Amino acid sequence: MTDIHRQPAMQLSGSTPDGRARAAAMQAAGLAERQPAGIVAYQSAGRLLVLGSEAAIADVTAALAGYTDISVTGHVPHDADEAPVLSGYLGHFELQTAGEPQLYDLVLDLGAPPLMTSELLPPGYFAPGGDPRALQAALGELPGLTGEFEKPQYFRYDAAICAHGRSGMTACTRCLDTCPTDAISSLGDTIEVNANLCQGAGSCATACPTGAISYGYPRLSDTLQRLRLLLQAYRDAGGADAVLLFHDAAAGRDAVLQLAARLPERVIPVEVEELGSVGMDTWLAALAYGAAGVVLLATPSLPASVLREVSLQSDVAGQLLAGMGYPASALQICQAQDDALAQLSGTLPATDGRRPAGFAALDEKRTVIRLALDHLHAQASAPRPLVTLPAGAPFGEVLLDESRCTLCMACVSQCPAHALESGDESPQLLFIEANCVQCGLCCRTCPEDAIAATPRYLYDQQQRNTRRLLHEAEPFLCVSCGKPFATRQVIEKITSRMKGHAMFQGDALERLKMCEDCRVKSMFDDETGGDKPASPGGWL
Repeated sequence: MTDIHRQPAMQLSGSTPDGRARAAAMQAAGLAERQPAGIVAYQSAGRLLVLGSEAAIADVTAALAGYTDISVTGHVPHDADEAPVLSGYLGHFELQTAGEPQLYDLVLDLGAPPLMTSELLPPGYFAPGGDPRALQAALGELPGLTGEFEKPQYFRYDAAICAHGRSGMTACTRCLDTCPTDAISSLGDTIEVNANLCQGAGSCATACPTGAISYGYPRLSDTLQRLRLLLQAYRDAGGADAVLLFHDAAAGRDAVLQLAARLPERVIPVEVEELGSVGMDTWLAALAYGAAGVVLLATPSLPASVLREVSLQSDVAGQLLAGMGYPASALQICQAQDDALAQLSGTLPATDGRRPAGFAALDEKRTVIRLALDHLHAQASAPRPLVTLPAGAPFGEVLLDESRCTLCMACVSQCPAHALESGDESPQLLFIEANCVQCGLCCRTCPEDAIAATPRYLYDQQQRNTRRLLHEAEPFLCVSCGKPFATRQVIEKITSRMKGHAMFQGDALERLKMCEDCRVKSMFDDETGGDKPASPGGWL
């Protein structure tokens, strides 16, 4: 882990008021603390598996012959009769062949294509792909990969608010779709993250609509507190209209340092673990805390899946900002290879006198987004009441075809965010838009195909949180005791479908119009004569 901003801050000091304020801001940000995270440990004894042609394997064995910590303990030609299956990570690679599984600590895969194909390969696995320089780099790195290694556990997962699925029905798969390491797998209703494969790319946290997966090191609250300190220090030092430039700790830092002399002095670099580790919650909070704009620096090394997710989320955030009248330049993605950093001066927005927000740095993703938007909306020059959002946005409403809805409440029972509720004393379907994450589970669950999800955002807090009546129906009263137990529409539909069935003739059909207690009593009286309870058989 690197000391946040220490090296960039020394090289980005300036002589103008904004330049001096930037230096003060970056120094303040470097003092921000992080809450501790769990540790993921690896152990490697240097057992190396080499995959490739016989000649290539022999060359590698010879090249590593002088290293005592590395031993070529296995080799499999890529042109073997039966393709091997490889899985695992540093210290625990498992090779499945025709025989017994074999375990290795390290893998050098010289084949084309390699056996493992994730965008970010697991630690301890090298696939130079025929590039002599990449091969030499791998041979130079392998001897250092023996012993014990640690990294932070970059993620946190709360299954209780996960929208992946319910009752075996899959809904949200956004984290699985964007993970560049294939570290996330489905368990049916929930997901599982392999901490050994996870490399902290962070796009899963950015994509998650509920916050079930969040970035664990640093946590969202730590990042937000750091931004508050940075922006406050910038203002206190006399700086104006700060623009935050988010970049990763590797290629992004190098790009910033290369252009340090040409970077506008009110642009403040903000180093993060990975660009995908900060999302809409962080960007909008930064604007609410007083930044004039946010720029995301995408480097060529950024995995394509992460860039797609960051682009999607920036589109959503851009629409949210546009709906309040903020310029498109308030949130930008900048490609490092285009030398666009040096050309930012003409596109940098101003705060236009906006008052910084004072809400606390929290770990709840959706709460942070709502707080930031409420603050920005209150100070917007041309706010609209609502804005339509692109597909994939985590906010929106559900539309109901009342003519098809039977108020069976299947959608209510499956909604992971409690956006859909049933009435307390009457057959009603209620909707709370603030809770809806647009996972689509209600649409998939509805047996009548009566529900559609539409992404949008209501800026009015009261409207978002008000229980909205989607549908209500006349209750059906038990024909025996008079107690309401279903809707008239449901009972009429069931009896209409069942009246031709052999098991629902005479009294059996009439029992469908009874509440549960009266059905049991009727079965008891008619079939047992009162001696003992009857089996429910085919009644509902």
